[in-house]
Amino acid sequence: MQQFSIHAVDPQRNIVSLELEAPSEALAREQARGRGLEVFALEAKGGRLAALRLRRSGAFSATLFSLELTTLLEAGLNLVEALQTLAEKDAHGERHEVLAVVLDAIHRGEPFSQAVAALPGHFSPLYVATVKAAERTGSLREALERYLAYQEELGRVKKKVVSASIYPAILVTVGALVLAFLVFYVVPRFARVYEGMAGTLPLFSRLLLAFGSFVGNHWVLMVLTLLSALGVSLWAFFQPAFRSWLSVRLWQLPALGERMKVYQLSRVYRTTGMLLCAGVPALRALDMVQGLLGAHLRPGLAQAMRLIEQGRPMSDALGAAGLATPVATRMMRVGERSGDMGRMLGQIARFHDDEVARYVEWFTRAFEPVLMACLGLAIGLVVVLMYMPIFELAGSLQ
Repeated sequence: MQQFSIHAVDPQRNIVSLELEAPSEALAREQARGRGLEVFALEAKGGRLAALRLRRSGAFSATLFSLELTTLLEAGLNLVEALQTLAEKDAHGERHEVLAVVLDAIHRGEPFSQAVAALPGHFSPLYVATVKAAERTGSLREALERYLAYQEELGRVKKKVVSASIYPAILVTVGALVLAFLVFYVVPRFARVYEGMAGTLPLFSRLLLAFGSFVGNHWVLMVLTLLSALGVSLWAFFQPAFRSWLSVRLWQLPALGERMKVYQLSRVYRTTGMLLCAGVPALRALDMVQGLLGAHLRPGLAQAMRLIEQGRPMSDALGAAGLATPVATRMMRVGERSGDMGRMLGQIARFHDDEVARYVEWFTRAFEPVLMACLGLAIGLVVVLMYMPIFELAGSLQ
């Protein structure tokens, strides 16, 4: 452990100085952020600037940590013993440093929820709320199992989308490479062969070969242009304004926009249900999940929260704000009558996740043949236009 001298700004915008004990600079900064401080200077004790960087080989994963902790608790170890076991298992790296901070806080008498809350870069507010609720009921293992089930369900549809996108992405990449090889390498050489036949070639062959001649004579300019276009595209993609604009355009597509909305609402229902099961009040839970929605849907969530404050049921409030599908509205009413809204929201999310998964599977099956046909037609068209003069020459010889 090291002593760090920290200079920061508190929420009232006052400059404060304090000393913290932590294994690394990164964890010292996180402890300060957990206290609501904005760090602007940090020094290791003795005046040396702290320069320790966390090793990625031991990167911390809250999901893996929860899985291992649940297994040890189920085996009969208490919380401190389980944490010490995990810290001894990972003697180096970020995992060890995080566990050392948590254990140090527990040894000072802080509850487990407060210890993990001081590390917001590693433990989400949802995780903290889950642990805090478990401390009231004394069922930490069951709470962690619910969190793990939540993470598994949350990633199920995402994995299906990613796996369904791999094959089309490979097709597009290979097709683009083949087309680029034909257009930028083969066509310029054919253009030199047909230089004396320009007046007798078909129109589209002349256009293709003229482009090939231009590429052959200015290939350096073409390469620089393509690289510049790729660089500008990547730069624009990482700009928040452009990504927001692109997202709005995608949402405006009739079928795709509706599915994207259902997918986001499903994540909101699942996370809100998890927070409700963890004992978080409904308004606080909705406020915590607003980051899961697109920017243009967040005003609707704010409207729903105002309606709930006025005494409206959650089903009516979300429905009036356009954030509840017909199925979700009816199932939420059942949850309101039974008093188990958290579990019902989880079932709603599972229903919509299955719906999105079926749509992704259908779209992939329909899109792959169309994509292959388009790539085949494009490559075949280039080849036919290149060989058209040879076909005509063979016909004239006959």
